[in-house]
Amino acid sequence: MERIQPQAAVAEAATKMWSVPEFCRRQNLCEDEKRRLTRLFGRFATARELLHNAKRAPKWRY
Repeated sequence: MERIQPQAAVAEAATKMWSVPEFCRRQNLCEDEKRRLTRLFGRFATARELLHNAKRAPKWRY
């Protein structure tokens, strides 16, 4: 174990937080899905939570 000074510690977050509206815009999710994710998580959530809970319509190839 090693003691470090508080000034030397990095204050960077371990997990990245995303804005739910920004995530939905980047992933081209519909307004209903944006509303559902906002109700589920609030305005911010981790990228992992958003990716695992987003429902996307299948893209069929013909």
